[in-house]
Amino acid sequence: MPRSSSNYKFFFFALSIILGFAIIELIGGWFAHSLALLGDAGHMGSDALALGIAGFASWMTQKPASSKHSYGYGRAEIIAACLSSLMMIVITIWIVVEAIERLKNPAPVQGGWVMAIAFLGLCANILAGWLLSRGQRTLNAKAALLHIMSDVLGSLAALVAGAVIYLSGWSPIDPILSLFISVLILISSVNLLRETIAVLMESVPKNIDVSQVATKLSTIEHVHAIHDIHTWSLSSGLVLLTAHVNIDHMNHWNICFQKMTQILRDDFHIEHVTLQPEVASETTLCQTDSLLCAHKLANDQDDHHGHHH
Repeated sequence: MPRSSSNYKFFFFALSIILGFAIIELIGGWFAHSLALLGDAGHMGSDALALGIAGFASWMTQKPASSKHSYGYGRAEIIAACLSSLMMIVITIWIVVEAIERLKNPAPVQGGWVMAIAFLGLCANILAGWLLSRGQRTLNAKAALLHIMSDVLGSLAALVAGAVIYLSGWSPIDPILSLFISVLILISSVNLLRETIAVLMESVPKNIDVSQVATKLSTIEHVHAIHDIHTWSLSSGLVLLTAHVNIDHMNHWNICFQKMTQILRDDFHIEHVTLQPEVASETTLCQTDSLLCAHKLANDQDDHHGHHH
């Protein structure tokens, strides 16, 4: 079985681990009066939901294309990643508000219980992260791993907070570390959201320069110009490109097409390509290079005036 075809199974294995321990942390955080533990339980609960969405989306991407969905269901993982990052932002803001309130009104925290539960939570998160890392590195998986990483940081924060409180009794460390971790998670979540929105808006992939692509393709023999070029991502790792190609004669199209698809595949990692050939006329060439046309027109006028005189 291909690695990608069982990708969704990793999500559901990780989901089982995260959801089970979120319940344990929720109960432990309530009895220990630890915001760090309760916050981590909240993160893990949201992560369990996010992993469920991610797993479902990963399963959807395995469905074949149909007459209604000719590109298949690859975009499902982008939608899942977008929802997941939005959920992470909302949870993080809630934790920040709670931490500020806890700083204003400190509460006693049982450091020993916090340390024990946080350590077990850290182990559970590392195991879940290891499971997810074995699957394909899609945007969907990246979003899920971000959730897991936030839980790892949350567990570490709770562990440190528990140790400080146990050794010194200084309880403000609990909400302070929660604030610090929340800011880190918020930055990562916003960056991921921007990345998923760029895909949904069919923006040019950030690793591709359209002008560079057009220039490289224009160097092929018999190709005069590339215009109406568009490139976008359908899902993680699947980049599409369409373009109009001016060539000197249709007899050269097959060899030009083979060379262009090879350049796009080898140099730019673009596999799904639609190229429309057009026989280059003088008018067409003028439209694609107005500077050359203007120069040619000026020369013609000079020649005409010279012959006239």
